[in-house]
Amino acid sequence: MAKTPSEHLLAALEDLGEEELKRFKHKLPEMQLKEGYRAIARGALKKADVLDLSELLINYYKGDYALEVTVEALRSINQRELAEKLAQATGTGALNSQQEVDTQRVPELEEKALLKAREALQGVLSRLKMEPYRSRKLRLRDLQEINPESLQSWTPRAVGDLPWHFLRKVLALDGAARNTSLGQGTPGDQAGREENEGQGEGGEILPHSNTDSRASLHPLDVLCAVLLCSDSFLQQEILSRMSMCQFALPLLLPALDSPRCTLLLWAMRDIVRRWRPHSLAQSRGFREESLVLTPMPTVSFVRLGSCSFSKSQLLNEVLSPAQQHHDFFVHRDMESGNVPREIADGLVEIAWYFPAGQENLDLFPEPVAVTNLRGDIESHWLQFSFLTEIASAVFIITESISEREYALFSSLQGSSTQYYFILNHESSKQTETQEFLSKLAPVLKLSKQHVLEKEIGTNQEEFTEKLCSVIGSIMDDHPKEMSTEGMAEAARALGIQLDEDCEECQTASTCAKEITAEIKEMRHYKRRTLKLQGALKDLNNVEREMCQLKGQGDIPTEEYKSRLKEKWLQIRAQQHECDLPDGLTKFVNGIGMLSPRAIHYFLKCMTFNLDCIARGNLLRQQPGPSKLPKLNESSSGCSLGVEHFLRELAQFYEAEYSMMKEGKIAKNQRKFIHFPRLAADLMLEGFPMELVDGDASNIPLQWVTDILAQLHAKLGGRSRMLVLSVLGGQGTGKSTLLNTMFGLQFAVSSGRCTRGAFMSLVKVAETFQPVLGCDCLLVIDTEGLKAPELAKLEDRYQHHNELVMLVVGLSDIVIVNMAMENATEMQAVLQVVVHAFLRMEEVGHTPTCLFVHQSVKDAAAYEQNMRDRKYLAEQLNEMIKAAAKMEKLQMQITVSDLVGDTAEKQNWYLPGLWQEDLPMASVSTGYSENICELKKSILEFARQRSLNSNHKDIPGLIEWVRNLWGALKHDDFLFSFRNPSASDAYTKVSAQSVTYEWLFRKEMNIWVTQKQTIFQNQLPCRFDDQVLTNLTKETEQKLTHASHRFLEQIQNAAAKLALRSAQGFVRTSAPYSSQTSSDSRAICSNLVTVGKEWRKKNTIQALSIKTIEGELDILLEDCKMRKNQIDNKELAVEFEEMWSETLSKIRLNCLDEKQIYQDIELVLREDLAKSPSLKLEEHSNLLDHGTKAFVMKKEYFDLPWLWSLNEWFTQERWRKTEELVHSLREQCKDYVKCLADAKEDYDETYGRDLLRMINEQLQETDVQNLHTSACFNVDLKLHILGEVVPLLEKMQANFLQENDPEVYLEKLKPQYLTTFKNLYLGTDSCQTRARDFCHWCLKPALVEYVNNRLGLEIVDDILSSGQFDEYTNQSLFQFKVLKQLLKYENFDSYIIYINNYANFVKIWVEGHLQDIYSQKTRLQNLEKGILSLIIKKVTEVLESANDQRANTVGDFLGLFCGALQNDLVITRDRLAATQFKNTANAAQFAAHVQAALPELEKDVLAEFDGMTFTSKLSNLSVKPQDEIFTCVFGCGKQCPFCKVPCEAGGMDHGEHFATVHRPQGLAQCKNKRTGMLEFSLCTSDVVSKAVFKNSDTDAKFHPYRDYRQIYPNWRIQPDPNIDTSDYWKFVFNRFNYTFARKYNAKPANLPQVWKNITKEQARESLEEAFNVKQPTNSESL
Repeated sequence: MAKTPSEHLLAALEDLGEEELKRFKHKLPEMQLKEGYRAIARGALKKADVLDLSELLINYYKGDYALEVTVEALRSINQRELAEKLAQATGTGALNSQQEVDTQRVPELEEKALLKAREALQGVLSRLKMEPYRSRKLRLRDLQEINPESLQSWTPRAVGDLPWHFLRKVLALDGAARNTSLGQGTPGDQAGREENEGQGEGGEILPHSNTDSRASLHPLDVLCAVLLCSDSFLQQEILSRMSMCQFALPLLLPALDSPRCTLLLWAMRDIVRRWRPHSLAQSRGFREESLVLTPMPTVSFVRLGSCSFSKSQLLNEVLSPAQQHHDFFVHRDMESGNVPREIADGLVEIAWYFPAGQENLDLFPEPVAVTNLRGDIESHWLQFSFLTEIASAVFIITESISEREYALFSSLQGSSTQYYFILNHESSKQTETQEFLSKLAPVLKLSKQHVLEKEIGTNQEEFTEKLCSVIGSIMDDHPKEMSTEGMAEAARALGIQLDEDCEECQTASTCAKEITAEIKEMRHYKRRTLKLQGALKDLNNVEREMCQLKGQGDIPTEEYKSRLKEKWLQIRAQQHECDLPDGLTKFVNGIGMLSPRAIHYFLKCMTFNLDCIARGNLLRQQPGPSKLPKLNESSSGCSLGVEHFLRELAQFYEAEYSMMKEGKIAKNQRKFIHFPRLAADLMLEGFPMELVDGDASNIPLQWVTDILAQLHAKLGGRSRMLVLSVLGGQGTGKSTLLNTMFGLQFAVSSGRCTRGAFMSLVKVAETFQPVLGCDCLLVIDTEGLKAPELAKLEDRYQHHNELVMLVVGLSDIVIVNMAMENATEMQAVLQVVVHAFLRMEEVGHTPTCLFVHQSVKDAAAYEQNMRDRKYLAEQLNEMIKAAAKMEKLQMQITVSDLVGDTAEKQNWYLPGLWQEDLPMASVSTGYSENICELKKSILEFARQRSLNSNHKDIPGLIEWVRNLWGALKHDDFLFSFRNPSASDAYTKVSAQSVTYEWLFRKEMNIWVTQKQTIFQNQLPCRFDDQVLTNLTKETEQKLTHASHRFLEQIQNAAAKLALRSAQGFVRTSAPYSSQTSSDSRAICSNLVTVGKEWRKKNTIQALSIKTIEGELDILLEDCKMRKNQIDNKELAVEFEEMWSETLSKIRLNCLDEKQIYQDIELVLREDLAKSPSLKLEEHSNLLDHGTKAFVMKKEYFDLPWLWSLNEWFTQERWRKTEELVHSLREQCKDYVKCLADAKEDYDETYGRDLLRMINEQLQETDVQNLHTSACFNVDLKLHILGEVVPLLEKMQANFLQENDPEVYLEKLKPQYLTTFKNLYLGTDSCQTRARDFCHWCLKPALVEYVNNRLGLEIVDDILSSGQFDEYTNQSLFQFKVLKQLLKYENFDSYIIYINNYANFVKIWVEGHLQDIYSQKTRLQNLEKGILSLIIKKVTEVLESANDQRANTVGDFLGLFCGALQNDLVITRDRLAATQFKNTANAAQFAAHVQAALPELEKDVLAEFDGMTFTSKLSNLSVKPQDEIFTCVFGCGKQCPFCKVPCEAGGMDHGEHFATVHRPQGLAQCKNKRTGMLEFSLCTSDVVSKAVFKNSDTDAKFHPYRDYRQIYPNWRIQPDPNIDTSDYWKFVFNRFNYTFARKYNAKPANLPQVWKNITKEQARESLEEAFNVKQPTNSESL
């Protein structure tokens, strides 16, 4: 059964989707119908479903005609397949034959145009080399990256350069960005280059000028290609910058890579424009709105057919203000504008006119949008249809109208849009055109005013005025107004794509709207949803009070600080108890659960929505001048941005972290630990991150540092960065400057000023990183300084001073942006900046400073600029003098010292960004070029800076942020600030100096050992006075050369790391050089002194051996003459009788034994005789004093009678004096022990050295302040010398026994006996003699060699292995020690560490060496390495000696020993036994010795393996434990208050310092009134109002703040935070009662906060104080 028309209609309509059905209903009322029929009313269609719609069609148009209308409507909305299906099923034709032709022809044209466009697109992208970006879209980050081209002036040479040229120029706001002309010297593409290659002599000499326009591309083709290859966010940035340049923007992008054209709505959402309509001219109000949300009339201009004049140029004339022509649209007369378009036809551009509120100058009283369709409307009917929907009026430019055009325009019947024709008549078609216009008049409702004729010879200016008048009349006639966002509905109805219709954008937009829809009034929303920020002021005040202690009163310092911490913790606990509100939860989901691209959309949508709300609030207020200060006071409460949501997350994170750190929650209970990772991801995507909260003048320190730590991890640890910042007054264009220079996205809005500081990351191309010396740039934007309208805000000036200090401290390069029109504000800004630079100079940080003068009328006026620079330098010098006086600095400083030379390279003159302060003003010529030159200059500064110093990485930046912010919270910045770079450089140089010092000592030790070896190898006859004299001279020469090289190494290391105190470091290292030189001189001098004794001893031994050998020779001959064979036993008896008889005949003169007691007493009397007040009593016995304990007496102090009445004062001196006595006793005993270990003989100089050591100590200022008496000095020397005399006597006895000739000969006895037996029995082979030589001569020499070198190798192993850095870094040593002490919590260890630090270090080092070498393998490797080296040398000497063909073994041994005389001590006596009656062949002997070397090496190693480590240490000539002690102990000074040891490198440093100080009670300090241990910390006292008194202040009270008046060599800085000393607070609390019993005091009444500190918190505070741990959350995130 055949279907009815109604059924056919219903079936066709049901096949339509929701959007297609909507477009179908939209099209029906516009259809051209047969006479007698009327259009269906839109109201009836609006709510009709498919069934209702089919009934309406049947009712209005009856059966077959209803089908015809439906078929035509389907075709017009591009549903051709469905239309043909319905036509075939029903046999329906078109409405009329002419209309059928037309409606079929348009889609066919569209299909052909689409295919042609795609082919053209492929060709264009190929020529532009943009094919890779067709799928992988370009991102803004790609363009921000710093690369080698950033340092070059860049001109496009080939077509492939054009996209990058356009992008660079438009991002830099360059008005020439659309110019696609190519530079000379290179044709437009590679093919052209190849064609020109190889032209021989007949070729052209001059370069060919390529004038062919096809060599380049049309600017709009480049624009379309770039937009097609860019992601949504780069598109947005491009259009935003184009809008700033007053370029027309693409509204509809042609259908190039998609089936339909695209409306660029998302790309325009970032654009905000400001204008003053005439309705607000009197009130001086203004409107500032998002461009896509602002309804306004739209006037469209299109072209039908060809046209002899430029439509775009006409529009430029219309939109340009009087006398200020601007090319909004590209036109044919522009450079490159005549190049044929290849892909840009079908592009719809849009430009706007905004009034300035000046009725006599404004073209129109209200804003108006002007669109421009590129190409013929006949080829782009869809775009034309769109324009007819959105425009109030459409201007059609044509030269003729024929029947074909009439048919097209007839389809517009019923449109509410006004149509205007601009005719440029062809004379031959004028009549035809007038005829068809008359026909169109009733269809399009045309009148004479709707037709404008532009004939040849028409005055352009008059025609433009006429056209403006027509547009003005349209504006006056209440035209329809539509926003760009409103155009989306019409676009969707026509099947036009929208760039923001992608799923990610829609999802993100929905998420953002869910949050912002709840915001009605911003202040109320912030109080309700972002309530944690309400506590920021209180938190900030408490933190500052903990540093400044202004409200302390009479409360003890630590008690007051503990109360403040409790208050701080209470606020944090209240914050932690809060739950995430719904809005913040949605925000977290938005940045945490969406895809990375959707997150980008989400934050953009949030920004758009929040800014829109904020602008609405400002527009409602529209204050007059009298209300401005009040408005700005409340602006922070009314403003709301994404930064506020992130700031709230920061507070949740900080509160949770505080609770975790205090042990209130476990680490695994943290809910917000992932927040910094999310924020770091945002930074990597280019979003600026808040560094300083401008509202609360605060840095959420843990939040910021953990974000940076995450950033460091995400960059793979490659985070060396150049930090660039900008400072300047409000409204001077700081953000625009940075955005223009680096393509960044710092907020630029006149609705509300930037608060605080924001940071943004710019990556450096990998290939360019070595050039710049960094991996990325960190760019910091700051709020305007000294803004007059902000002056009344509370603490604003203090905030600005702190902000500038922080920014200058963090920066490598600082741009000071100055607006020339406001001199007062500029001077105020400069004063703040100069003060910051002065302080940074004082602490050792000198960033490069660039002055940028903006709004300069003639930036190229050289002479004027020279005068400005001179005047600026004079101003700055005056400011520096004033600032130096304020900081109490006495030095003379000029501007060049602080910011470098203020010459041309550091002063930049820029015109203002806009030519005028008008809505339609264009970008100033020269602004962009100057910005680009400034950027190149900055990068060149960075390159030069990297040659002299290393850029800080993120961990280094974190330390700078911590230290700067910590110091800024104190009153005295210079006193409180700890320069991380200087500290790091100091630590590195200190470590290097320890290494160099050790190498110097090692070099001198080896040299001295060689000299000792040579001396011991000398024959007695050659050991004369001249040899000893030469040794003295040689020693001085060696010391001079080595010490000079050592100090030069230290200086170079300090200079390389830019350590300001390089000379000071050389000075601190000089004592090591001096001490080593003194020791070397002493050893060599001792060689000279004992030389005669050696000569005497050697002479005696030589004569004795000669006598014995003669007697042995006689005995041997006698035995051989006997008839009976003598066995071994009888031979031994015979030998023993001969030996005894011979020794009895020889008179062995022993070495002289010195009377040490008398010597020491004599030198003591000589020493005491130098001072009349010192006298040794006749009955005083040196030995008696040495056997008794040293007991303190009252007469040991020479105090004024008033002081002696003060018991506490006397007890303090008593204790200090006891410490002095103990220290001197140990020092002198160590001196004698070293001599004994070296197996030295006694010399009278030793007594003088001991007295010199004692006198030097007694002359120190600290000891002088004890006011000890002459009686004390005498008794002290008697006691110490009495103690060491027995030690010296024992040392002498050991030496005499070791060197007694008789004893020595007894050692040779076994060797001679063996030789005697072998000679008699005939078993005296060459091999036997060689083995004996190895055993008796070579082995002892090798053992001694190993003992001489093993100590050196152990120290080398410790210092150079990289495993024990604590021995080259005293701070790290302190950390390791304190951490170990905390681990075991042994009270006795703490007591030794606190009260006898030197002894503790010795015990620690010796114990550590035992631990390290308890595994024998490590020490065996060292021993084997030393031995194999000398064995190798022995082997080489054996081979060399063999080559010299020695005649006898004696000759061979002479050559052998001579070659090794610098290394091995092979005694002549042992050699004599080897040579006795040795008739072996020298070559064979050498071969047998060489063959025995492997076995000998095993024997020596076996001997060492059989010894304990302790016994090995006792045999070493260099004691490694002593050398390492020297490396790590330092100067030995202790804090005058808490007795913590100094950590400064070297011996003679100008300042003592320590990382962590401890409560004074641990150093036996107790309250004289209560008897309780004191728990005050000197690091807190020095910033408090507390006072102290002791013997150094003559028992007078002195303010802790001025402690340097008493202790000028100590630098005691405040703790960086209140938790820094938690380690010692924990220890004090843990052993409070034990310390009290030990020190005979009462336990301290410690604050409750101290009692809550856990062992884990103590460890963490230690790690944080010594900076040996990565940022806290990096391990767990």
